[in-house]
Amino acid sequence: MSSFLNKLSGGSSANSNNAGMGAAANTSNQNEDYGDKALDFIEKKTGHVLGRGTNEKITDGIRSQFEKATGKPVPSKFSN
Repeated sequence: MSSFLNKLSGGSSANSNNAGMGAAANTSNQNEDYGDKALDFIEKKTGHVLGRGTNEKITDGIRSQFEKATGKPVPSKFSN
């Protein structure tokens, strides 16, 4: 999973200077679903910080692939 996030962040390693800024941005967004929160958790544990737009693209892609594979929509509780 960390190699996936590493590729998305342009191959850079953990950037401690942006870690505080990403955490502050994440707590200010009250409209996060479980998918967003899970990705934020993974970012925190791996030390990667991606922008909110990138996170939305990732969770939208995962939701799209789930819906394509199962033929069922993802409940709004998990993805908005």
